[in-house]
Amino acid sequence: MEITKRVTFIAKDDQNSIDKMKELLSAMVKPSQAEDGCIFYEIFQYENNPRKFMAYESWRDEAALDGHKASAHYAVYKSSYEPYCEKKYTDELEVLG
Repeated sequence: MEITKRVTFIAKDDQNSIDKMKELLSAMVKPSQAEDGCIFYEIFQYENNPRKFMAYESWRDEAALDGHKASAHYAVYKSSYEPYCEKKYTDELEVLG
């Protein structure tokens, strides 16, 4: 079953944190897109609120998502983002069409 998620990140309120979140999240895009089972993966930064980032991702199935979470680039992101992030939340999405 296809898995689609939106992950929202709010960077801490200083330019270094915003820059570091942008760097960490941007580094996830190309390797994630190349993973087996990745249907869609992009990171967005809100133009009206540069502290806010959104990852929109869709995976073929749970096994593909598990493979993503076991990847080296995911480990780097997971071990590095917290000092720069004020808040993070995830929404599981159902594709209706």
